[in-house]
Amino acid sequence: MKNLFSLFAKNQSLIYKVFLFILSTLLVIYFLPKGGQFKYNFQKGKPWQYENLYAPFSFTIKKHEDTLKKEREQIRNNAVPYFEYNNEIEASVLENFNNKLETKYVDSLYATPQNTIKKIGDRFISETYKKGVTDEIHTYDGDKLIYLKNGNEIEERSYSQLFKKENLNKKIRELVEKNNIEDAQALLYNLLSEVLDPNVKLNTKLTEASIDAEIKTINPNRGIIEKGGRIIAKGEVVEGDKYQVLNSLKAEFDSQIWSKNNYLWLLVGYSMLVSLVFLMLFLFLKNYRPYIYHNNTKVTFIFFNILLMVFLTTLVLKVHSDYVYVVPICILPLILKAFFDPRVGLFVHVLTILLLGFIVPNSFEYMFLQFIAGIVTILTVSELYKRANLFISVGQITLIYILGYFAFFVIQEGNIQTLQWENFGYFILCGLATLFAHPLIYFYEKIFGLVSDVSLLELSDTNSKLLKELSNKAPGTFHHSLNVANLAEAAANEIGANSMLVRVGALYHDIGKMQNPTMFTENQANSINSHNELDPKESAKIIIDHVIKGIEIARKHNLPDRVIDFIRTHHGTSLVYYFYSKEREEHGEANKEDFIYPGPIPFSKETAILMMADSVEAASKSLKEPSSTSIDEFVEKIINNQMAQGQFLNANITFKEIEMIKKVLKKKLNNIYHLRVEYPE
Repeated sequence: MKNLFSLFAKNQSLIYKVFLFILSTLLVIYFLPKGGQFKYNFQKGKPWQYENLYAPFSFTIKKHEDTLKKEREQIRNNAVPYFEYNNEIEASVLENFNNKLETKYVDSLYATPQNTIKKIGDRFISETYKKGVTDEIHTYDGDKLIYLKNGNEIEERSYSQLFKKENLNKKIRELVEKNNIEDAQALLYNLLSEVLDPNVKLNTKLTEASIDAEIKTINPNRGIIEKGGRIIAKGEVVEGDKYQVLNSLKAEFDSQIWSKNNYLWLLVGYSMLVSLVFLMLFLFLKNYRPYIYHNNTKVTFIFFNILLMVFLTTLVLKVHSDYVYVVPICILPLILKAFFDPRVGLFVHVLTILLLGFIVPNSFEYMFLQFIAGIVTILTVSELYKRANLFISVGQITLIYILGYFAFFVIQEGNIQTLQWENFGYFILCGLATLFAHPLIYFYEKIFGLVSDVSLLELSDTNSKLLKELSNKAPGTFHHSLNVANLAEAAANEIGANSMLVRVGALYHDIGKMQNPTMFTENQANSINSHNELDPKESAKIIIDHVIKGIEIARKHNLPDRVIDFIRTHHGTSLVYYFYSKEREEHGEANKEDFIYPGPIPFSKETAILMMADSVEAASKSLKEPSSTSIDEFVEKIINNQMAQGQFLNANITFKEIEMIKKVLKKKLNNIYHLRVEYPE
């Protein structure tokens, strides 16, 4: 049991990666569509690349969606509407009419007797309500057939047979002319317009149910392809009827292959493919980005983003497949580039698109557009902390989507008449969603403890609390740090390293000197040196301890680990040579271990640049009469000595890059000391 626990403790990082690998694979398989993959890849408008294809089994030819849509529209247009008849309205209308007539009829005003008006009105109401009265406005033609539901009986009528209240004035005039009662026309119109209530209304529920029932009877098939029948020959263009037949075969294949018998085999196939993708990611990180591979937090961060994109795409596809381009896939390489580097961003983006190829429709078109958009993202987005850069990049990504989609549509359809312009809106929405990268980066920094260029920009502010404290307590060290930052930033730009990171590292690399500022020469205001009263070992310990104290201060102020790395490595495992020599002079011998910085040595280009810039800038203060020649010589001497000590063995930096850094440092120091060529008098 003890041995098992010990084995687990030694390999917990590897065990965690295996767990992450298995969990991610299972989650992706869960998100994948529950169906097999059709073994032929074809596109509308493209030639058939395979051998002649014969039907492997008999299957029905599915109607095109446009055809089904037209049939549904035709059924809806030709559907017979149902109207509901209310028998109770007529009696109440008659009663209201007679009551109002009694009230409003005045013998002295009308020549027509009241009884005559009553009979005409009652007869009109009775005849009209038998036909049906409606006040609804419909677009039906007059000869449109309708069903009039009266209780349990349904009667066929034409729509024109219903009486519309808007025709009341015309009908009153006809009654007046027929019965010669012109004096009572206004009275009759006023009474009837007040009392007439509709007794026929459109029964929407019954009408829609009838339409739905008829739509369900539509046959989605238009024919049968018998087993062995030729579907398409090699080289034929996939279009029209051929394209529909191939889609029908694909649909039938997908429905047949995902059965209980081969369910397990399909899971095995999916597991192998998804596992290969994640295995490639682990191999890439282990071989080319070991600093990420050995950091489980960073590995988890990468896997989390891949799973997030797969989940979002799956979620959107469940709503509607047309919205698939709304998912901002390009936010993935953008964020990974902000935290790591472009190569990691592009590699992970490519692997994610390969996984999404199992899910999305028109996978070739989708993958092509996403690959191009991802490459554009990597090539265009730089210095993400500059807000304008993100907007420019998003505009370029959106333009690539639009141009790519338009090109695919023209190739497939051969015209732009049926172009779905709303898809361009989806691309614009995708671009707007990509702008969410900034708040997402902030969220990731807090959750995963990572640092991006945006945070580095904030840390580079010399008005920050920690740097102001450094400038107050150790002004000489603060000035030295500013000079080192300028030197290191220029060198980083020259070799293509992260200039913002190395600048921030330079600003904070000596914060440990705040504890005993006067023990460092740059902070000594007079010629009195505190080390003269100390033993060389004590002096060396104070000098060396500024690294440890710097790390403690940095952790107390929550500086990112990437910045603390510069504090740990800026002296590497170098020797405090002055006090080592002094110890040997005073005691005849010295233990070298007491005068060596604890390290580690620089393990990146940026930390190596800081070590060179820091040593050169500090040593330049000892030059009594700086000249171009002396500066060149001492830069060469210092950096060559560091190389001889093996300080850059883990830094992944080339000899060529070191030579380029030397040139930059020489040029900058010459500018600092304002050296000019001496002209003869």
